[in-house]
Amino acid sequence: MAKRDFYEVLGVVRTASTEEIKKAYRVKAKELHPDRNKDNPDAEAQFKEVNEAYDCLKDADRKAAYDRFGHAAFEGGMGGGQRGYGGQGDFASAFSDVFEDLFGDFMGGRGGGGRSRAARGSDLRYNLRVTLEEAFKGVQKTISVPGSSACTACNGTGAEGGAEPQTCPTCAGMGKVRAQNGFFTVERTCPTCGGVGQVVKNPCRVCHGAGRVEKERNLAVNIPAGVETGTRIRLAGEGEAGMRGGPAGDLYIFIEVREHAIFQRDGVHLFCRVPVSIASAALGGEVEVPTIDGGRSKVKVPAGSQSGRQMRLRGKGMPALRGGGSGDMVIELAVETPVNLTARQKELLREFEKIEAENNPEGATFFKKVKSFWDSMTG
Repeated sequence: MAKRDFYEVLGVVRTASTEEIKKAYRVKAKELHPDRNKDNPDAEAQFKEVNEAYDCLKDADRKAAYDRFGHAAFEGGMGGGQRGYGGQGDFASAFSDVFEDLFGDFMGGRGGGGRSRAARGSDLRYNLRVTLEEAFKGVQKTISVPGSSACTACNGTGAEGGAEPQTCPTCAGMGKVRAQNGFFTVERTCPTCGGVGQVVKNPCRVCHGAGRVEKERNLAVNIPAGVETGTRIRLAGEGEAGMRGGPAGDLYIFIEVREHAIFQRDGVHLFCRVPVSIASAALGGEVEVPTIDGGRSKVKVPAGSQSGRQMRLRGKGMPALRGGGSGDMVIELAVETPVNLTARQKELLREFEKIEAENNPEGATFFKKVKSFWDSMTG
């Protein structure tokens, strides 16, 4: 029986691109797969015909030979060493290529021959606590980071004397091996190299072939002004060393700002409570308050101020982490009630109460009722 034209089998025109041919093959292979056509006795033969056509047309040289000579290009020794089509090995090859296209990313992809698969080192996390003053000014901290570093004895290669690892003979450097199972290709990690794609014949005596050793490192870290709890600083290449010369991971520093005895922080703004005497609150006055920069600022207290009254000092808060000025410092007054009064102080307060009652009889009546009720409750 004469073979059908390969372009006709795939349903494409002769000017179709490689991508169009591959797309048409995927559709046909899915449509005619024997597992989906168990009631069709011709499905297997049609499926093999589709694979034979794709195996020819996917390769530019073979496609050119086919376009010029047709099927005769691969019969009777023609084709300059081109292999024949229709065999189980060629069918598996064609199907394997599409399997790789469909699932290559999920399975880890196909490695190039002899390509290094040295593993990247892991990222590390370090929690660093700073004071509010340090967060305000910015500071440089020296930290000790436990982890692994590249082995200096073998320069990270894992081989004695720093020799280069050799391509794994089992997987040819791909890091994976394949086994044919019917129509499917099963791919798994190479048992010889563990997926690295390279093997070390004479492992380094210091790192035992790993290319890295456990070592604690001291690093200087610049903490910028304006950081707050949760701020993350990334130090590229300061994480775990990679296996056998692979790139190092990154170090992530997470900032935690300690609570302050005076100031509470909300973003770039600071809040603090300032005690004032009854006299200052009633008559007005001036109080001196500390600021986060280590200085002191004088604040005027308006006459008649009550506890909870807030006043704002512009630009006396925290700096913005990425520029844009500074926040404010908000002061909340806390009027203090005097204790341990002297006889003279009590006398003056009673005189004040009497005068207040004369000037504000309604208020005095209210306070007398409250005092009477309280006296009755306490016996």
